[in-house]
Amino acid sequence: MKKLRPLSCLVLFAAVALRAAPVESSITAVTVYADRAVVTRTASLELPAGPGEVVFAHLPESLQEQSLQVSGRGTASATILDVSARRTFTETTPNERVKAFEDQLEQLGRQVRGLDDRQQLLNVRAASLERIEAALFAPPAKDVPRAELDQLNGALTYLTDQRARIAADRAAIDDERGDLERKVAAVQQQLHELRGGGRRAVKTVTVRLAAAQAGRLELSLSYTVGGASWSPSYDARVTSGERAVALGYFGLVRQNTGEDWKDVALTLSTARPGLGGAAPKLEPWAIEVYVPRPMPVAETVELSRFQVGGQVAKSRGAPAAAPAAAGAYDLDQAPEAKDSAFATATVDAGSTSATFRVTTATTVPSDNAPQKVPITMAALNAMPEYATTPKRQAVAFLTSKVFNNSEFPLLAGAMNVFLDGTFVATSRLATVMPGEKFDLALGADEGISVKHKRVTRFVEQTGLVNSSTRITYEYLITVQNNKRTAERVVVTDQVPLSRHEKIVVKQLAPAAGEVKPDNEGLLKWTLDLKPAEKRELTVKFSVEHPNDLPVAGLE
Repeated sequence: MKKLRPLSCLVLFAAVALRAAPVESSITAVTVYADRAVVTRTASLELPAGPGEVVFAHLPESLQEQSLQVSGRGTASATILDVSARRTFTETTPNERVKAFEDQLEQLGRQVRGLDDRQQLLNVRAASLERIEAALFAPPAKDVPRAELDQLNGALTYLTDQRARIAADRAAIDDERGDLERKVAAVQQQLHELRGGGRRAVKTVTVRLAAAQAGRLELSLSYTVGGASWSPSYDARVTSGERAVALGYFGLVRQNTGEDWKDVALTLSTARPGLGGAAPKLEPWAIEVYVPRPMPVAETVELSRFQVGGQVAKSRGAPAAAPAAAGAYDLDQAPEAKDSAFATATVDAGSTSATFRVTTATTVPSDNAPQKVPITMAALNAMPEYATTPKRQAVAFLTSKVFNNSEFPLLAGAMNVFLDGTFVATSRLATVMPGEKFDLALGADEGISVKHKRVTRFVEQTGLVNSSTRITYEYLITVQNNKRTAERVVVTDQVPLSRHEKIVVKQLAPAAGEVKPDNEGLLKWTLDLKPAEKRELTVKFSVEHPNDLPVAGLE
């Protein structure tokens, strides 16, 4: 027993030392969801044989204790006994970026206090000048000679000069104070954006384990934190004459967790853990007699006062364009230029969600600024055509029916559209699964000429004793292809719908057998126009109603 005691003390000392000194760890992987993130930290340890503790310190306060997961691998053959987390407070802000802004705000505060001291000194000088002036121009006392005129002029010149200096100093202080107030407001705004992950409280996670033998252990700790999200974004690039769309798929990642993610393996997941694991249950739907309860006047006033609250809009300026690099290559001597390519991600499609694994290490600072992470660049099959509604706008809009022939599900998100390298529109893409089709709006194209005019509006009386009125409308739609290629144009117009049995609408042109209106009264033509070809479409209908029945909705 005496021989084993030193070894036991050594093991106990190693365990205590391990507890006292938090291990050095780094974030190696992050999976981002729509409203949270799962962070994985890794530490490399040399463990002695026997029990011990590993402490991960200065973790985000928003860490969810129930999400803690620990795994290890190495030659130590360690057994993980338990994992615990506790909240601790620190003297300084753990987030370095927030700490820097707090220090800057404190420095600005000292400058403001310096301006206050200078202002106070100027006030004292001004008060002294007032006393000097009062003494110079006071009525002469007994046995005190009156000041000479030259002395008074000199005193006036001195007082005027000193007051001018005081006024200039006060103006300078006001200018400096205005600059400081703007700087303080900017720093406070930055702190407001970052404060969520920068409070002076942290979580400490302790992993208790036992090593069967001394050796090395790679210990990984995973935990869920709030303050992180991602949303899809798209850049659709179309080239005239090509039947394909180059679709850039990006993830806009934001995080304000209090930890910077530096060179991590980033994964974007479409899973939504916030919705829970099962469908919600319905409560009984009870119906009873309604008994009105009048609201007191005082409560009504307070409610209306609450409802008339103002709103504050917040905008963020776009980043300035980067300056041109100095020392650029001479074009005659430079190597052949090549377009830069985006990094891509791999997709893992599960039964309920998909994950996009970014193939390159990614850095996302904890500043809540959106970071555009490339997911994939896909060449999607497309069928271009034009759509026009001349009654509303005599313009043809280029659209493209796109087929998602990639293995990536396209989630709903904002999309920027570029035609022949020119930005033409901003639209929104609905969720499109692999194998599905969607419409891509590419903006107006003046190469297709569209005109719409009313040819006639004829009113006549009908019936045995002129008891009814019939109004006949005729419109002419002209579509001409001014492009050098054949194009398909889909034209949409309408005839009115009757909501009353005594109001009769008859379609006179086109014949119902050629173009039949749908349930909403819409008429559609699909025109395949050759270069320079022009087509004229006639829309003619009549509306008949009794004279004693007023009709609304007619032109």
